[in-house]
Amino acid sequence: MTVDYFVVDVETANQYRHSICQIGIAAFSGGKMVDGWESLVNPHDDFLEFNVDLHGIGPRMVAKAPSWSEVYTKVKSLLTGAAVASHTDFDRGALTGACARAGIADVGYDKWIDTCWLARSAWPNMPNHKLTTLARSFRIEYQAHDALEDARVAGEVLALALKERQITIKELLASPGNYITAFPSPRPVSATAIP
Repeated sequence: MTVDYFVVDVETANQYRHSICQIGIAAFSGGKMVDGWESLVNPHDDFLEFNVDLHGIGPRMVAKAPSWSEVYTKVKSLLTGAAVASHTDFDRGALTGACARAGIADVGYDKWIDTCWLARSAWPNMPNHKLTTLARSFRIEYQAHDALEDARVAGEVLALALKERQITIKELLASPGNYITAFPSPRPVSATAIP
């Protein structure tokens, strides 16, 4: 089975994008989720009460979880050369930040689709384009702020937006637009690049 695109979502321990404490990756084919993977991640960082209240993940839950450099191999094996999506650019920035902090190369995906931008293009008259609002509008049930669940819903929103715009994923990936970002040339990273 061919995967059309992967959808990534992360939860963070604090205000810094690099403080990933959970990651979820959903694989989509033909507009349906066909596989999924998620992991808690020990960010080796402080947890803010606001973040813990949001997603329910705290220091004790991740104490024995793998670090970012330990889950990186799996993330890279799934996303390298692939079309990847997330709801807003936050998740892409988080992956880049976590890689920079760990002193490892960024994940070499092919193109990144911002499903929030795509939703704005497909349904410009909605009051907002938050993932929870879109899920409610399309009667998609899910538990918000769980990385794999958020990835699944963002992938379903992407499939619905393609249908609304009457284009295929291949046509989307071939077209210019704010919802597509090509991966830049590989560049060296510094472990001190991000606080």
